[in-house]
Amino acid sequence: MTRYPALTLSDKIGYGLGDMASALVWQTATLFLAYFYTDVFGLPATVMGTMFLVVRAVDALIDPCIGSLVDRTQTRHGKFRPWLLWMAIPFGVCCLITFYVPDVSPTLKTLYACVTYSLLSLVYSAINVPYCAMPGSLTLDPRERHSLQSWRFALAFIGGLVVTVIALPMVSWLGDGDTRRGYFYAMSLMGLLGVVLFFCCFAMTKERYHSPRDTRHTLRGDLKLLWQNHQWRIVFAFNVLLLLAVVTRGSATIYYVKYVMLRPDLVFAFIVASLVAALFGALLSETLLGRFDRVKSFRWTIATYVVIGAAIFFLPPNAVWLIFGVNVLFCFVQNLGTPLQWAMFSDVVDYEEHRSGRRMDGLVFSTALFAIKLGLALGGAVVGWVLGMVDYLPATAQQPAQVTTTINALFTLVPSLLFMVMGSLLFIYKLNSRYVRDIADELAKKRDVQSPATVAAPDSAHLI
Repeated sequence: MTRYPALTLSDKIGYGLGDMASALVWQTATLFLAYFYTDVFGLPATVMGTMFLVVRAVDALIDPCIGSLVDRTQTRHGKFRPWLLWMAIPFGVCCLITFYVPDVSPTLKTLYACVTYSLLSLVYSAINVPYCAMPGSLTLDPRERHSLQSWRFALAFIGGLVVTVIALPMVSWLGDGDTRRGYFYAMSLMGLLGVVLFFCCFAMTKERYHSPRDTRHTLRGDLKLLWQNHQWRIVFAFNVLLLLAVVTRGSATIYYVKYVMLRPDLVFAFIVASLVAALFGALLSETLLGRFDRVKSFRWTIATYVVIGAAIFFLPPNAVWLIFGVNVLFCFVQNLGTPLQWAMFSDVVDYEEHRSGRRMDGLVFSTALFAIKLGLALGGAVVGWVLGMVDYLPATAQQPAQVTTTINALFTLVPSLLFMVMGSLLFIYKLNSRYVRDIADELAKKRDVQSPATVAAPDSAHLI
């Protein structure tokens, strides 16, 4: 078994700060954006749902192009890190303008929402495709990648906590009674913090391993090659289902607490408790699951939180502390698997290099972002469409019974069903711990890797 240099704590924290920056937008989009568009911006629920679907679907088609550009990037700072410098400021600006509510006609407001939402999604891809693809250049050790992803998501959930704990109070404080102005000022500060964190991520990480830049292949050829990779197809479908479930549940969270539990005063506490549980789940993932086969442990993890999530549907809405406790348990168990989910894409990159000789970090991880956007689009659309179908009344404290039952199902049963289908895919996924380690060892021998210096890109490398 090949021994690889261990990552430093600085590597892990620095890498995690990048996803903390992303979480400032991701957590906002998951928890607040649907509510912002319907109850603050003023879009009808059906329009909001359609916009989520159309904008995300169109924008996601650009992701493979970004991934292809990343794979063909070569600078003295590496292949992936320079993109953090180039896109950090546009990322912050797009965060700001998305939460601005213009005083124009309904038609122009809809157009403005579509344009700014599209820009946010595009820039999110341009900085997150290279960011997500970085682990393969930081370490060749599959278990170290698991640890790296644990730190990444622990810090991402801390970023989510920052949004949850600070955002709504800041909206109230900075808006001084004007919710629209409050959202704009609060998200301006979040965007600025995101820019700083991406700069820190760049400064604290180092790309140790580099594959040769190959310009002989076309994007079309790479996509065709990737499509022939059976394991990639499984991972892609797995992640679409996962994101669809997570976004459906996340988008329904505020509605559930406000209209099913009838405790709008507990929205903040409910979300914070969920994020704290998710934080510890991600942080302890490698510790609790790292010694076991990753595929088997992931299957058991999914089965556990499917049962827990579905059980919430049957709990009495007035059993507040019981709902809190069961939901905290769900979030903890569900996020034990989150680092494994992202490690699967690194495994697919190694498998493709082993299978065909082509290493396509950027393209493979661009499909991960594609899956995220498709899940966001479908999840947001499902919530918007379903609420529109059952005649949801915005800002009305007492909703009809059919509305509250529907919201309850969107928060519990619908995600659990999607999680169940997702978990079934792991029975045909073959990249288990032993196989992944064997592939990594074979690739290391092929490259004759003895130390990071033997494969580091020269300082004279440049971007063409």
